[in-house]
This record gives sequence, structure tokens and C-alpha cells, in this order.
Amino acid sequence: MSSESRPPEPHPRRWQILSAIAIGTLMGPVDGSVVNIALPVITKTFGTTLAVAEWIPMAYLLVISSVLLTWGRLGDLYGHRRVYLGGFAVFTLGSLLCGASPSIGWLVAARVVQALGAGMMLASGPAIITEVFAPTERGRALGLNAVAVAVGLSIGPALGGFLVEHLGWRSIFYINLPIGLVGIAWAYRVLPPPTAVRPAAFDVPGALTLFGALFSLLLALSRGESWGWMAPATIALTALGLVGLLVFVAVERRAAAPMVDLSLFNSRVFVLANASALTNFMAQFSVTFLMPFFLQFALGMPPDRAGLVMLGIPAAMVVVAPLAGYLSDRFGSRWLAVTGMAILAAGIVSVSRLDAGASSPGIFWRLAVLGLGAGLFQTPNNSTIMGSVPRDRLGIAGGMAASMRNIGMVLGIGVSGAVFMAKAGGRPELAAANMDLFLSGMRAAMSTGAAFALVGAVMAWATRSGSSGPRRRAWRERTTPVEP
Repeated sequence: MSSESRPPEPHPRRWQILSAIAIGTLMGPVDGSVVNIALPVITKTFGTTLAVAEWIPMAYLLVISSVLLTWGRLGDLYGHRRVYLGGFAVFTLGSLLCGASPSIGWLVAARVVQALGAGMMLASGPAIITEVFAPTERGRALGLNAVAVAVGLSIGPALGGFLVEHLGWRSIFYINLPIGLVGIAWAYRVLPPPTAVRPAAFDVPGALTLFGALFSLLLALSRGESWGWMAPATIALTALGLVGLLVFVAVERRAAAPMVDLSLFNSRVFVLANASALTNFMAQFSVTFLMPFFLQFALGMPPDRAGLVMLGIPAAMVVVAPLAGYLSDRFGSRWLAVTGMAILAAGIVSVSRLDAGASSPGIFWRLAVLGLGAGLFQTPNNSTIMGSVPRDRLGIAGGMAASMRNIGMVLGIGVSGAVFMAKAGGRPELAAANMDLFLSGMRAAMSTGAAFALVGAVMAWATRSGSSGPRRRAWRERTTPVEP
């Protein structure tokens, strides 16, 4: 192998760097899920309606999903260290503003600030990890980072419930201040300076067009169930988003330094790995959206017990994700990703067969199977995405992977909710009064989720990437004679 093609040496402080990235990666998902448990108290505090209070979590999700690619591109241009540290500072400031909110409008605006900071961290984190780890360790490192996401999503409701009960709802935001200050100091100390920054102008028209298109589409998808899928607002926002995407492509084709390098989409590996990630989260969230309704309304579980049962998914992912990363480093990602998606589909089908006599252990192990499949897929697939682009496009790759996760969540909730309502004839909290009707709607929605997983398995198979693994490829390169 020539010196020009040889991959860079791993950074000597790479595990310390990973720990700094993991802190920020953990905080973003925690704040995405922690606030839901506090909504009733916040609604009462400000004397507002639930419809208004729902904008507190929604503003966070919409903004963070709409800016990930923008932050990824800025990281490619000006250094991922700068973007990550800036994001940590913005997120911490947003947390302070949330905790000090004097009104509901202030709180929603402060959540937007939080989301901007979280997006900066989530887009830059995978790029930094890919830069400092060798390909033979990349899967394991991304797997450990995926554990931070799973832990963040799982502990959010439990942590929020404890803080609201004992310290008040403002504490769910104030707790970020000491963690944020420590995390910023540690990241400032260990994160490496940018290895290579390409001077280029930032594509402002492209960034604004993409933000408007994604925001419109995600708002339509997230509110379509409550507004009505054929409501004028839903149709108008969907049309605006689709037209915005077409305009964005036209803008990028003419830009001297486009925000998104459209040539990346000529890579089958990059496209299919991102598309399979989208279907993975659509499938997973078809279950995580409906299961709390099933547990609390259909089975009559109290919220704390339902939360413990739901830990089956992240508990399995925490165990499996690092192992999947290690295996992908040695043997490649393709088979692991396909197997993970197949297990995910089987787990969703198993969950869909639950009935009114289901026991907590029986539900838990079925959800753990689902988490096993998700964990087995996500880390190898993320490694495939990050390994399929040039090093000066790692920020865009990280932003794209994170975007697929967030968009998949929104789509999974929207599609499963629509299928449930069409089959059960009403929202889950109302349909639970008729158990047969509720179960019929749940099975239809989850069958749709299982179908998404199977489609994702086919796309993961079609990548035909990483079948031999970095370690095996490196061995072949060392043992293959060089032609004279």
C-alpha cells in the first residue's frame, strides 16, 4: 500500500476524545425525551393548553432535524472541533434559558436554542470519531457512541420523573449546567485541532432552502395525525417541503461550493446505508410510539412500571452495540446489518402478537429482541456510512446519519399513528376502551413497522460493502505480493 493511500494513524488520545464526544451525544437525546414527563406540570404552571405545551418537545425535534446537515457542512469547512465546542456552549446556554423561562413562549424559544446546540454536537461527533480512530477500530468506537444515544433516550423519562417529583420541572434543564461546563472543559482539553480544513465559502442559500424544506415536511408529518392528513395545512406544508427539496437540488447544482456534495449520492453504499437507517428508525419507532399506550391504557400499568418494561429495547442495545461494532471491524458490516434488520422485524412481529393477558416479563423479552436487532444493525451501518465518504465530507456524512435517525423517528410515529387510526377508528387513548379494536390497530401498525425493517434488510444486503472487514482487508494487503 502506498503512503498516499495508507489510512492515517489513530490518535493517541482517541479514547479520551471518545469520552468527550459521548458526553455531548448523551445530553442531546436525554433532553429530547426528558421533557415529555414534565409537560403536565409545565402546562399547569403556565396555565396553558396541552396543544400549546406540545410545542416544547416538538420545537426541539423539528429544529434539530432540520439543521444537522448544515452543522455537518460547517464542520467540514471550519473544523469539527469548533462546531462541537460551540454546540456544547449553545446547548448549555439554552438549558439555562429553559430553566429560567418566565412564559411558555420563552420556553419554546429556549428549546430552539437547545436544539441548535444539540445539532452541532450530534453532527460533529461521528466525524471526529471517524477522524481519530483507525478503520480497524471505527466500528467499536461508533458502537460505544451509539450506547450513549440509547442510554440518553432510555433514561430521559425516568430521570425527568425523579427530578420533577423532587426538585421541580425547572431542574430538568438546570441539571445540564454543571454537566455542560464539565463537558466543555474536558472537550476543550482533549479534542484535536482540525487536521485539514478546506477554505471555501459557506452555501447560505442552500442551507436556508434545505432548512425550510425539512422543517415544512417534518412539521406536516408530526402534526398530520392531529390536524388530519388531508387538512389544508398538512397538504400545503407537504407541498412546500417537496418543492423546497427540488429547489435545494437546483441551488446545489449551481453553487460553486455546495453545502451538500450531490456526487455523494452517486455512491450506492452511501445512499442505501442511509436509506436503510431511515427504515430502521421508522420500524423501531412504530413500536416505541404505540407501546406506552398499550401498557398504560390497554393493560392498566402505572407509568413507572411501563417505563421499566420499555427498558427492554435500550438495555439490549447497550449490550449489543459495542459488540456489533467490534465484529464489524473484524468481519465487515453487511451481514451484521442484514441480520440485525431481520431480527428487528421478527421482534416487531412478536410484539404485535401481544394481547390483554400479556405479562411484564413476556413483553420485556420481546422488546429486548427488538433492541437486539436494532443494536446489531445500527453500529455497523453507521460505520458503513462514515467509511463511504472522503475525509473532507465526514461532517456531511455524520449529519446525514443523524438526520436519518430523527426523520425516521418522525416518520415512524406518523405512519404508525395513521395506520392505527385507520384500523382502530380513533386515537390510541380512545380506542383502548375496545380491546379488540385496539389490538387490531396495534397489529396493523406494527406489521407496517416490520415491513419497513424487511425493506431495510434488503437495502443493507444491496450495499455489498465491508463484506471482508478492515482487519481482514489489511491482512490481505500485507500478505499479497507487490507486482514489480
